[in-house]
Order: sequence, then structure tokens, then C-alpha cells
Amino acid sequence: MCELLAMSARAPTSLRTSLAELARHGGGTGPHRDGWGVAYMRDGDAFVVREPDAAHGSELLAFLQQRDSWSDLVIAHIRRATQGARLLRNTQPFERELGGRVHLFAHNGMLPGIEHAGLRARDNRPVGDTDSEYAFCVLLDRLRPLWRRGTPSLPERLREVIAFAAELRTLGPANFLYSDGEVIFAHGHRRRGDDGEIRPPGLHVLCRQCVERSDVAQHVALVASVPLTAEPWRALVEGEVIVLREGRVLQSSHAASLEARSQPVEHAG
Repeated sequence: MCELLAMSARAPTSLRTSLAELARHGGGTGPHRDGWGVAYMRDGDAFVVREPDAAHGSELLAFLQQRDSWSDLVIAHIRRATQGARLLRNTQPFERELGGRVHLFAHNGMLPGIEHAGLRARDNRPVGDTDSEYAFCVLLDRLRPLWRRGTPSLPERLREVIAFAAELRTLGPANFLYSDGEVIFAHGHRRRGDDGEIRPPGLHVLCRQCVERSDVAQHVALVASVPLTAEPWRALVEGEVIVLREGRVLQSSHAASLEARSQPVEHAG
């Protein structure tokens, strides 16, 4: 199964360390060698780089890391293909426009039969052959009526995402990251462990308080399929949806989970 990584920050920062560790899982210390991608939000648009090859040893990713791209919202993905050929069009994260905004999506799991499960993609059509991209198209179809009226309220958006996640869980492991350019919605379900068993948790979250070079207080929230550092990451409850904005967990579908601790560190990513 694939691995996911997201970052939300109060101010633009680097994701170099966490992204480097994720890349090692992409064909180095892990088997996820069928593609990688990373999307950085900038000035209301997304800088998206994808490649249908292993992240580990990728010259393109090494070049990207050398540039030390800074952003306040990042979504990344490394792929272990289960559906769809090893092609660029099947490489995540996926990007679409809705309501005049860039929307991003990345999925980890398996959703067999999604096209025949009553989840219809009408206004949005997939470019590739994966269940993940099809799921993204379905989600955008569900959200489209809200965005026709302007920017929906956060509670409206969250309700739709929670309902969508519940439907996906009936099909199979359905961990995903979704962003509308303002916030990140992260849904944790189940994933396949090293022993081959599929079980929760599907995602983990870590909140940090950082000291940046300017000595201005910085807040960073990271979400990943597996902890990428030795810090105390919190496992999401099975079926939990959390909302990240400006480096904080704003809301959770499991209220008790909002008590994730913030760890003081010197750098963000």
C-alpha cells in the first residue's frame, strides 16, 4: 500500500527532513517504488511535481530538495501500485479546480468496485485508471453544489468529507488527504502492516511548536501513514477525520482526539 504525508504550517517552512524520510520508504527502506509526488501550495495555486518512478534515488526529487521549497500547505505521496499501470497519470497527488480554487487529493488503500458501488463521478472524470483518482472525482462531485454558492463554511465542508469517508470505508482501506487550498482534511482508516495484516491506524498526526530563524513562533502539523521521526505521533482513531489549518488541528470527528500535544522543536519539517 502507498504512504501519505501532509504538512500544515502557520508560516511557510521547509519539509526537507520529513520528505527525505518518506523518499527512503519509496524504494530504499520500503517497497513503495511505483511513483511519487508532492504538491506545494503557493499564492493560491499548487506547484505539483510527480514522477512514476521510485522516490529513493530520484534525481528530480533530489533537485527539488536542493531548492528547499517552502510552503504552508504540502501534500505528498509515494506509491505501491495496486490498481492502474505505473504511469504519470496514475501518480498522486491529484489536482483539480473547483470553485476557483485548486483542490488536492492523495489516497492510501484499496477501493475495489468503487465504480459500481453507487459512487458516481459525473461532472469530474478521471484521467488515469486508479480507484484513488475516481474517489477524488466523486468527492468533488459531492462538494460542487456547496462551492457554487461561494466558499462554503468549514462545518459544511467537513460534513461532506465525513459522509464521503464513511462510504469509502465500506469498500476497503480508505486513508486519504484532501485539501481545498485553505485547510487539509485527513481521514485515517486502516492500512497493511509489515506482517501483511490490514488494521488501524491508517494515519498519524504530530503537532509542533517551532522556533524559526526570525524567532517568530511557528506552528506545524504533520500527518503521515507511519511516524517519520522518533517523536510521539498520535494515531488517528479508525474512521477519524481531522482538519488542519495554519499548523493546528482545528477540528476532529472524534472530539477527544483534539488533545494532541504540541512538541517544541527548532525546525519544522
